[in-house]
Amino acid sequence: MNASSRFAGKTAIVTGAGSGFGRAIASRLAAEGAAVVVADVNTGNGQAVADSLVDTGAKALFQHTDVSDAHAVEALIQRTVDAFGGVDILVNNAGFSHLSGPAWELSEDEYDRVFATNTKGVWLGCKYAIPVMQRGGGGVIINTASIGAVAPRPGVTVYNATKGAVMTMTRGLAVELARYNIRVNAVNPVAADTGFMKSALGTDELPDANRAALIKGIPLRRLTEPEDVAASVCFLASEEASFLTGVCLPVDGGRSIS
Repeated sequence: MNASSRFAGKTAIVTGAGSGFGRAIASRLAAEGAAVVVADVNTGNGQAVADSLVDTGAKALFQHTDVSDAHAVEALIQRTVDAFGGVDILVNNAGFSHLSGPAWELSEDEYDRVFATNTKGVWLGCKYAIPVMQRGGGGVIINTASIGAVAPRPGVTVYNATKGAVMTMTRGLAVELARYNIRVNAVNPVAADTGFMKSALGTDELPDANRAALIKGIPLRRLTEPEDVAASVCFLASEEASFLTGVCLPVDGGRSIS
């Protein structure tokens, strides 16, 4: 099977697909033949991504989704089933980061929001997608965690904690769901020059000093590109990875071992 048809006949949901890693993941899955549901809390971004995929000839649609809202996630799964008949691949990618700073200065509202999006959001995606996958005979779930869960950086401790929880959930679900032919894996990216990273720093552009400091800690001497994450997700979602479950794959240029 060639790459362009690797996911032919499959339906994929990508949360947080309106920008950054999610946009690259959705685009790669569509390019390789999947019907893609673009889910994002930002309607403008999400609709633009879905429209761009349709313009390439792909099957795609947009669903406005706040992943921390159970009703919204349930509606996302139902819309996908109604449109495409099932769910084969779920990519729980949506994420939020509080501003970088001391953990003890974080407000309770910020703490609650980052856990609601990054951890509860993954759980809700699984909660509503798993029964559909069970009825369909199997599927693949891929969660976006972070290398910060393995090698935390100062200033984003609470964010890192949410991603540690995602790793534990990934591994636990992998064992629970193996009997249903559902594989569960995660990717652990390092820092990237995306809107997500800029929002964590409270800036519209990644300052040169911050960029240099981040790159210095990465043996391959560059930041993660969204395409790096998309390629890793598509590998884990493919039949080439059919014997991999419970894997939390570093996409980090060697940072976690340096």
